[in-house]
Amino acid sequence: MEYMFNNCKSLEKINLSSFNTEKVQNMKYMFNACYSLKSLDLLKFKTIKVQNMEFMFNDCYCLESLDISNFNTKNVKNMEYMFSNCKSLGEINIIPFNTENVKNIQNMFNGCSSLQSLDLSNFKTNNVENMNHMFSNCKFLKELCLLSFNTKNVENMEFMFNECYCLESLDISNFNTQNVKNMEYMFSNCKSLETINVSSFNTKNVENMEFMFNECSSLQSLDLSNFKTDNVENMEYMFSNCKALEEINILSFNTKNVENMESMFNGCSSLKNLNLLNFKTKNVENMNSMFSNCISLIEINLSSFNTKNVKNMEYMFCNCISLQLLDLSSFNTQNVQNMEYMFSNCESLYFLDLSSFNTNNVEEMSYMFDYCNQLKLENIKTNDQGIVDLILSIE
Repeated sequence: MEYMFNNCKSLEKINLSSFNTEKVQNMKYMFNACYSLKSLDLLKFKTIKVQNMEFMFNDCYCLESLDISNFNTKNVKNMEYMFSNCKSLGEINIIPFNTENVKNIQNMFNGCSSLQSLDLSNFKTNNVENMNHMFSNCKFLKELCLLSFNTKNVENMEFMFNECYCLESLDISNFNTQNVKNMEYMFSNCKSLETINVSSFNTKNVENMEFMFNECSSLQSLDLSNFKTDNVENMEYMFSNCKALEEINILSFNTKNVENMESMFNGCSSLKNLNLLNFKTKNVENMNSMFSNCISLIEINLSSFNTKNVKNMEYMFCNCISLQLLDLSSFNTQNVQNMEYMFSNCESLYFLDLSSFNTNNVEEMSYMFDYCNQLKLENIKTNDQGIVDLILSIE
């Protein structure tokens, strides 16, 4: 029955009362993109032999109710995108589901924007390898029980809880992440989450953490002291716009393989201190907006930074309005091409050590010291004529 009613976009009703599905093995895409379908009576469906349910109800935008409590799913191996973009579905009763043989549940509930609660307490996920986007865009989801989840074989968790705006608590203390390689956008835009306990996370195999906690604007503290980041290559926007975050414990971070730190702490407006003495940045090429809009940041020690491969430093400290002193004497800027707005609006900054700066390859320096009202040439340590000329031109 795969693709049986696929893309029947104007279909509002289907009478399936005469269907005998005892021998059916494949139901993938069966009702996919039935945009106008508001209800389905599947209570007589026998699914004992079905192995594939991927995209089964995907893009059933108008489907308001769905009773599949009779489904026997013990032989199903694939449930990816099963309910994806069922935007009008207020509840789904899948407590009877047997998922012991399922390997893929990526995007399973992605875009179920009317769901407020979801009970997955019986889910067996021992064989699941992919959970990416599983609950992404469940914008009104407030309750989610995942305590039965066994994630030991999962390799991908990217976008897993992305844009779960209303989720206020999330217990994932049981998660085994030893095989996970991708965590990008995992909690991005979880705007109502005040705490996330990731103390059980094993991140030794993770390669990507970009946007991982981006826009977690209610998060007040974050303990990542157990994180192993030896294989991570991308940390751009990792904590961006975590506006309520007052402290981050990232002392365990090994950043030796990271290439991108763009906007990593951008918009962390409550952070006053940041200890990055353990950071290894020799492979980083992009530091654009790395600390921009950290308006409460009073001091930061970057003496361990190796910036010899960095090409972009634009907006790096832009709008750090509380920063008074900044020692960048260890910076190697020989490959930097862009420094525009680098210190713009650092209105409290009165001392700046740029003694190691080389701007020979810089193509853009516009607004570099814009609105640095307290900064005078005599308080800037520099041997670079380009910087001297720039300061003199704006004094």
